Parts: sequence; structure tokens; C-alpha cells
Amino acid sequence: MSLPSRVLFIDLSRRTFRVENRGDLFERYLGGTGVAISLLLENCPENADPLGPDNPIIFAVGPLTGLFPLASKTVAMFKSPHTGNLGESHAGGRSAVAIRSAGYGAIVIKGSSKTPVYLAVHGTDVRFRDASGIWGIVTSVTVGRVVRELESGAGMRTIMRIAGAGENLVSYACVTTETYRHFGRLGLGAVFGSKKLKALAVSGHESIKVERKKRYREVYNEIYKAAVESPLMKKYHDIGTASNVLPLNALKGLPVMNLKKASSPDVEEISGEKLVEGYLGRRVACTHCPVACVHIAALREPYEREPYFYKTSMISYDYEPIYSLGAMLGIFKIEGFLKLMDVVEAMGLDAMSVGVVLAWATEAFEKGLIGEKETLGLEFEWGEHKTYVRAVELISRPPNEFYEALAKGVEYASSKYGGEDFALSFGSNEMPGYHTGPMCYVGYLTSSRHSHLDSAGYSLDQEMLAAETPQDPNKTAEKLLNEEAWRQILSSLVVCFFSRRIYDKRIVLKALGINGINLNSEDLDRIGLEILRNKFKFKLREGFDPKNLRVPHRILETETPLGLIDEAYLKKSVQQFFTLLQGDNYIHN
Repeated sequence: MSLPSRVLFIDLSRRTFRVENRGDLFERYLGGTGVAISLLLENCPENADPLGPDNPIIFAVGPLTGLFPLASKTVAMFKSPHTGNLGESHAGGRSAVAIRSAGYGAIVIKGSSKTPVYLAVHGTDVRFRDASGIWGIVTSVTVGRVVRELESGAGMRTIMRIAGAGENLVSYACVTTETYRHFGRLGLGAVFGSKKLKALAVSGHESIKVERKKRYREVYNEIYKAAVESPLMKKYHDIGTASNVLPLNALKGLPVMNLKKASSPDVEEISGEKLVEGYLGRRVACTHCPVACVHIAALREPYEREPYFYKTSMISYDYEPIYSLGAMLGIFKIEGFLKLMDVVEAMGLDAMSVGVVLAWATEAFEKGLIGEKETLGLEFEWGEHKTYVRAVELISRPPNEFYEALAKGVEYASSKYGGEDFALSFGSNEMPGYHTGPMCYVGYLTSSRHSHLDSAGYSLDQEMLAAETPQDPNKTAEKLLNEEAWRQILSSLVVCFFSRRIYDKRIVLKALGINGINLNSEDLDRIGLEILRNKFKFKLREGFDPKNLRVPHRILETETPLGLIDEAYLKKSVQQFFTLLQGDNYIHN
């Protein structure tokens, strides 16, 4: 069985393409994140403009894609226009299987088109399609419908596309795929927009030959059985990640109203349980996943002046949007939250970033740092979803300097208008929805994407709470480094992080063995750490300085389940993390 080692290089400036076999990278780094960061280091010149033609877009899949359940993610790697540094985002849906079925392990898109274009990759057939007719369509759903009518491959085809925010270069614009999945964080949509790339459609018909069929079936069945019978995966199927809302609120680890507090009795009204009971329309699964964790709410609204006629909107949700567009903004009514979520989806924005940006703007309005002159008459007030809906529309197409600032994120906006103490970003990326203790914040400050989906400090906080373990900065750093290095393996395979307890080292080694990749536990430790170091090599090259990381004062003021956070503890843990990461003699335990 061969690795998915063929890389498709596309040049939008010249409208040419070529294919290279990069078995060297796939043999060394497996696929996904490991291969993508190597390709980024090779193809992104130092100090490249994130919105310039030299910034490449890289999509990569892994050796388990198309073979095993839950290996259904695609990694996107690029230089982020939001942070000016490493951009990495993962998406499910059909993208990974479509790319591998087309015969590729990775796709690299370079250059920029003079006129709007969308790419159609059907196996070895690569076409540059005129997108002038769909440029200017502001909703991603409509773009998807148009491209679906034009391109073949229904059922195995993926369509990645941008909406209005991407065209207008909002720095945290996302790329939507299969309507309800996203390359959400760090602004891939703006990179698409800067290249005049409206969409990318991929399909193919290649199959994967399995030589050890009996052994393959045994390993497949073991993974499948664990996925459908695991209590943890049942949680994702039944309620989804929204099941985290009530436990985190009870722990007092859920940011509310820009983290002025970490819980509210009103949160119950927007809980996952309430959504399932009153609004769940259907569940959707990514390709080759038996879990179906994607939950879609059906919002039924009457038409004005038309009695007995209703509009039904299907709106995806999970924990992070409930945090950022619900609790963070003081919106505790499901219909208000869903209406805001719907416009965020339509405009193609990262739900986490826009929620944190609006929360900062609301507090800045309260404190008089901004007024109606800046907001163009909008009165930002907690819980007023109609105001936030209009603000999202203005951010997606900024009409003045204030909304241009919001379109660049909370780090930039607070530098212009003040309020840095309550501007909740880490490494210039807006915080996710966990205020569980010091470990989560050390994780935000040190992880390669400044995201909870790297080092999972929030989980380690909860372990520490349960065990009543003393907080030792050295052990904090070591635990986070070990966890993040292991997650580089998972994101190189590329498996869904929700299945990380299924894909332990034992299962990973078995699955790789089916591919003819014979490694041991120490090899995985070494590869994971090397990938992580490659990421920080890129970050340091592009100006990242771990000594100058900003700690928003608000996180030190609001109590966590583990008490108030000590800034000195954070800084010492961060320093120890980077000392360990850069140490030649560090052995991953």
C-alpha cells in the first residue's frame, strides 16, 4: 500500500499546475500537519505578505484517510492575515476523502488571479473556471449551490468556498465546506479572497488497495466498534459539543459577557439540552464517520404579512458558537443566538473571533471608549441580538474606520480605541470558550495556533481540579508540551480530535502498520516533537517572540474553578514550555 504522496501544485498567476511525488515528506512526517508545515516552510518566503501572491495555501491529508473511521479531517496551512504568523485550520466534511480520491496527499495553491476564479480539480483534470458571475455573492450557501450545478462528482465531491467577508479581506474570514463545516480560524477566507479564489471543488475516483485484507478488517472493526460504543463518542452524537455548556457553567469556567464573570443562571436557556429538545432538525456526519456530531437546528419563523406561512432555516451549532455568540454577548435566548449564528455563517466569519470582537466592542461602548459616531448609530448592549446581526453585516463590508478595525480583530481594535485589559486575544487570536484555570491560558499562549485544539490545557485544568494537584509551572509546561506534540501526530494522520481517546498509540501503530509504516512508540514521540518544532521554526522566522506575549488583565480578575490566576505563574510556565521545546536533550515522555 502506498502513501498519499502526490502533491498538486497550482499557480493562479500563470494558471498552470504540476504534480510532484513527495514521498520523502510523507515518509518522514506521515501527512496532514507534518507535511503541511514542511511545504509551508518550502513555499512561503520569509516575511511574505499574508494577503500577497507569495503566501501559499496548503491542504494536506493523511495515510489513514479513506481507510479508517474518523480519519476525516483536512489540514489547511498558510500564513495568517489575522496574526501575521502561522495559520492552521482543520475541517471535516468530504474534503479529506475527496482529495485522496483525486489521487493527492496535498494541494499547494500559489500566486493570485487577476480576475475572479474558482478551481475544479477532478483527478488529473485541473480547470481554472471564470468566477466573475459568482464574485460578489455574499452568502456561502448560494456559492455552494451554484458550483454544485456546474461541477461533477456528486456524493464524493468537496466544495470549499468563501462568502462576502472573505472577498472583503476580513482577517478572520473562514472557508466553508459542505455547508456546515469550516476552515474556521485564522483567516483562510481572506487568503482565498486576496487571490481572487472564490471556491475550490475537488473530486476523484481513485481507490486504495489493501494487501493485508484480513488484518485491515480486524483493525477497522476495532476502531469502528470503539467509535459507536464509546460513551464519550455517544456524547458527541446525542447532544454534541454543546453538552459542555452546562458542566462548564456549573464549574464557573464559561466566559460570560466578555469574561466579566464565568457563569450565569441564564446559560441554561441556551444549553445543548435545550437546543436538542426544542430545535434539533437533524444530525450530519463527516465522510467515513459513524458518529454524526454535527447538529443542525431548525429555526421556524413566520413571514411578515403572511399568516400560516413560515420560513425554516437550518443552522449548525456547537459549543464554541454558543459560548462566543451566546454567553459571551449575554444572549440567553435560543432564537436570538440562532439568528446571529445564521448571519455569521452566511457572511463567512469565524464565529469565535467575531463573538469576542463584539464582546470587546460592547464593553468599550459601555465604558465610553467608542460611541454612536463610531458604531454608526448602533447602541451595543448585552443581549441585543438584532444590534449584533447588523454589526456582523457591517464588519463583513466595513463602511468606516471603526468597522475596519473590528474586521482586523480585537488585538488591533483595542490598540486603536483602548481597552487592551479586556481585549481577550492570545497571540492575536481571539480566545476560545474555556476559563478553567491556568493550564488553559498557558496553552493559549504557547500552542502553535493559540487555540484550545492544540495543547488542551482546559482538560488538564479539569484533571488538576479533580485530583487537587498542586500547580507546578515546570510540570504544567511538560504536560502541555507532551500533549501538543502528540496532537501533531493525530493531526498528521489526520484524525478528528474528538476521537483522540480511541486513537491512542496502540491503535495508531496498528493502523500505520496496515499502511506498511512500521514505527514504534518512541518514533511517534520523536516525529510529533519534530513537527511541533518545525511549526515554531516558522513562527520564529516570521517574528514570533515568546517573551512579548500579551496577557489580558481580565483573565486575572475573574475567578476560575481553580481560583484566581497568578500572572507570574503563567509567565514562568510559558518560559519553561519554550525552554523544553527548544532543548536538544528533551525526551517526550
